[in-house]
Amino acid sequence: MPIGRRGIVAGCVLVPGVLLLAAVPVRAEDADLGRAAQFIRDSGNRLAALARGNPAPEEKQRRLLAFLEDVVDVDGVARFCLGRFWRAATPGQQADYLRLFRLVLVNSVSPRIKDYPEGGMQVTIDPPARNGAVIEVPTVVARTTDSEAPLRVIWVVGTDTGRLRIVDIVAEGMSLRLTQRSDYSAFLGRNDGNVDTLLHALRQQTGGG
Repeated sequence: MPIGRRGIVAGCVLVPGVLLLAAVPVRAEDADLGRAAQFIRDSGNRLAALARGNPAPEEKQRRLLAFLEDVVDVDGVARFCLGRFWRAATPGQQADYLRLFRLVLVNSVSPRIKDYPEGGMQVTIDPPARNGAVIEVPTVVARTTDSEAPLRVIWVVGTDTGRLRIVDIVAEGMSLRLTQRSDYSAFLGRNDGNVDTLLHALRQQTGGG
């Protein structure tokens, strides 16, 4: 089973082509909260537009990686997911891991961009709230094509880099980055903490050389 598949794929199911409804207005003094809600709305619409025009696979992956780099704190999430093993890794291992983590993320999201027709999902954005150093933007994700129960998803937006970036997704109470870290930690625990073993598994999973 690919390392980390459970965590990353769970998140990717939540971000196919979507129609985001208007965010709930917030008070003027809470401008950052309003910006965070608008950021999530805009990010969803940008993702939905990526596959328009049926680009070649290489172009699609290039666009997707650029999008993810723009809206997700990829390095921060990757370091968090590796946990204590990040500090134990050599600079070369860290660089290789960050490269492979991007491939895992892109390869997981890419096939799902066209899982649903445009307008096949609706996302209602509820009032955001601060939680320490992050802003949580609660949403309700409903498919318009069947009767599946809506999903409650919280988009966790960090601001400590000077700009808004997604740092976690909490789906039905489950933090995806915590799940991912648990997957990696369990794998490394079974392999004597050998980071090279994890890198080898990620290369096999992604075809990352």
